Amino acid sequence: MGEYLLSVAESHFLSANCRASRDDKRLTLTSRPPPSDGPPLDATIATLNILYWPQSIMLVLALVFLAFNSLSLGVGRHVANPPQTAGKAPGSIRDAYLRGEKALQAGDLSVAEEAFQEVLTRQPNDPGANANLGVIYMRRQRWGLALRYLKAAARLAPNVAGIRLNIGLVYYRQAHYSNAIPPFASVVRQDPKSLQARYLLGLCYFFTGDYAHTATTLEPIWAQEAYNLNYLYVLGIAAHNAKRNELEQRALGRLVEIGGDTPEFHLIMGKAHLNRQEDDEALAELNKAAQGDPKLPFVHYNLGMAYMHKQQYEQARDEFLKDVAVEPDVAFNYDQLGQAYAQLGQDGPAEQNFLKAVKLDPRLATSYLGLAGIYQKQEKYPAALQALDAAQKLQPQLARIHYLKGQVLRRMGKMREAKLELDTATRLMNAQRHKREQQLEGTPDPQLAKEPPQ
Repeated sequence: MGEYLLSVAESHFLSANCRASRDDKRLTLTSRPPPSDGPPLDATIATLNILYWPQSIMLVLALVFLAFNSLSLGVGRHVANPPQTAGKAPGSIRDAYLRGEKALQAGDLSVAEEAFQEVLTRQPNDPGANANLGVIYMRRQRWGLALRYLKAAARLAPNVAGIRLNIGLVYYRQAHYSNAIPPFASVVRQDPKSLQARYLLGLCYFFTGDYAHTATTLEPIWAQEAYNLNYLYVLGIAAHNAKRNELEQRALGRLVEIGGDTPEFHLIMGKAHLNRQEDDEALAELNKAAQGDPKLPFVHYNLGMAYMHKQQYEQARDEFLKDVAVEPDVAFNYDQLGQAYAQLGQDGPAEQNFLKAVKLDPRLATSYLGLAGIYQKQEKYPAALQALDAAQKLQPQLARIHYLKGQVLRRMGKMREAKLELDTATRLMNAQRHKREQQLEGTPDPQLAKEPPQ
């Protein structure tokens, strides 16, 4: 699944060294090399599907995308033979740990959780049990519990980069990119050659608009990624925004050199036109991509977006449905299907698709806004208010949410609350203007946020 796992041998090794250090009032580990990276990132563009764990991470930023999969930093690497200990209790701890390790590798999270909790009952400061429980809760998307156990493991084993990498992944998979930067950066500082951590760190800088750091973080892996169209595209955009003209020209020149007439290259070029509002040119490139590979993930999604821009909603709906057939677990397809159906006046299918979208990805404020619009139109004001509250939690500075909320509250006869919301909407619009509003309403390109492969 890409998370860093601690084996029973590592856990015994770390626990022994942690205990030895406590008398000295500090927590240190016997010197050992950091976990090595797995194989380099796969540059095969044919895997351009979304993976927000376990299937997809779907956040949209409109200029770029990368072919990512999952990530590994020395998964389950044994560093020492476990020490032989006398007595029943230590043996029971070892047995429980091995049982948990085996269950976790087999994907039986319930058995693994029970086993590692048993270890912690007997040995609360076991770093491996804490770390692996963190992984279990990551796979269940119980992010708060995952952070609790991973941070405990990091305190007990501060030199193990993989634990900090998992902490970064918890934030990354929730699209909390600013919070993910420190743990990923710490891994890169410990091991500057860590390809995968460096890639994720570069993406976090990109998502937060720090293009200078994006370029300086990603540039050192040019040799490994020079055949990755998506890497080159992202690097070129970051270099352009950071005013590093030589790097921009090198990246985009290389992109054109290796892109050729491939469907993936036409997809990239189509997206570039799409993001410049050049819809006819985008359609020409995207149709070439679809003709070359009709099952290329996101080619039909972007065709749908081009048709949405042109207000050709039936064609847009048909393209989104084609992309659903390729990627059935991508929330943004359902979000855009909801928008298309709403524009066609088909509220029933629109509501169904918005609900499907937020079920797959509860962070989609646009789907909550879509639901609110439908419920307001149907005079279901409590349901509309509930949807707007959910959207506001995700994007509290989005003026459109406060405006719609004010309208709904006014219809409900709550004039004082309505005035407060409308005043807030006016203040936000005056402060941020149209350009800032567009920035808040956008999300990263769905292909981009995928994690690098092993």
